[in-house]
Amino acid sequence: MSENKNRNISTLRTVPSTTATDIRLLVLDLDGTIVDKSNQIRDSVTQTVDLVKRRGVAVAIATGRRYQSSLPAYDLIGSTLPLICYEGGLIRDRHTGITHRHWPLGPHVVSQILDHTERLSLDGRLSVHFHIEDDLYVSNLNDASSKFFEGSTVVPVIVSDLRPLLNRATTKVMVLSDDVEIITRLSIHLNNSDSRTRITEYKSITLLEVFHPTVNKRLAVSYLAEEIMALRPENVMAIGDDFTDIGMLEYSGIGVAMGNAPAAVKACADWVTTTIEKDGVARAVERWILVD
Repeated sequence: MSENKNRNISTLRTVPSTTATDIRLLVLDLDGTIVDKSNQIRDSVTQTVDLVKRRGVAVAIATGRRYQSSLPAYDLIGSTLPLICYEGGLIRDRHTGITHRHWPLGPHVVSQILDHTERLSLDGRLSVHFHIEDDLYVSNLNDASSKFFEGSTVVPVIVSDLRPLLNRATTKVMVLSDDVEIITRLSIHLNNSDSRTRITEYKSITLLEVFHPTVNKRLAVSYLAEEIMALRPENVMAIGDDFTDIGMLEYSGIGVAMGNAPAAVKACADWVTTTIEKDGVARAVERWILVD
C-alpha cells in the first residue's frame, strides 16, 4: 500500500518507534472492532488474522463480553492464547480451562450494591444481575431486563434473593432500569475506591456496570504480554473502538483506533484506521504488520 493511499484512509497522530519486526502479539477487541452490528465477523478479518499468524505473530482477544459469549469469535479467528473478557476481569485459557487471573468484586461491595438498590427501588424498577463463574443470576425480570435479553441465547437464573450468593466470586454486577435518574443516583452512591462503575446504554436501556477497581484492559493485556508471553509493550499491537480500549491502546507499542471510535479514543491512539464496515482491522494490519 502506498503512503499516499494510506493517508487517505487513516490518520497518523504520531510516528511510533515500534516496527513490524517488533510486533509479536496482536490484541483485538470484539464488538465494533472485528464483530459488526449484526454480530458477524467479516471475511477480511479472518483472512488477515491467518496472514498475521503465518508471520509468527500471536493473536489475542480482549473484550467486555462474558467468557461464553466471547468463544464463537475467539474460535473463529483461531486464537490459542488465554482469552481476556469482562473488560479484563477474567483471563482464562480456552484450551486448558486454566484461569490465569480473576479480579472479582469484594463481597462487601456487592452487599453495598444490594443495600442501595433495595432502598432506591421498591417497585421492581431496578433489575440486579450477578455475573458469577459465567452464570448470570438476576433479581427480577422487569421491563428493562426483559428487553435486554431479547434475541440473546443467555438464559438467566432468576433468584429473588441474591444475598445468599454474596460469598461467591462475582466478576461483575450490572443494574438495569428504564429510569436514568435512579441509575445515576446509584452510581453516585457507589463512587468510591472499592469499585469501578460505568453507566452505558444498550437497546435504549440504561445500565450501571460495577467491576473490581483494578479491572481494565491495560492491566490484562500487560499481564498477558509480560507475565505469560515474556514480551514488552513494544512487541504488542492493539486495535479497539471504545473508551474501555484506551488503556490497552496507550500501553501497546502500536495502538490503533477504529474509524468508528469516539474522538477521545482516536486521540489516544498512535494511528486511526477505517471503520469496521471498511475493513479497518485489515487496513491497520496491512500497514503495521504485513509490511514487506
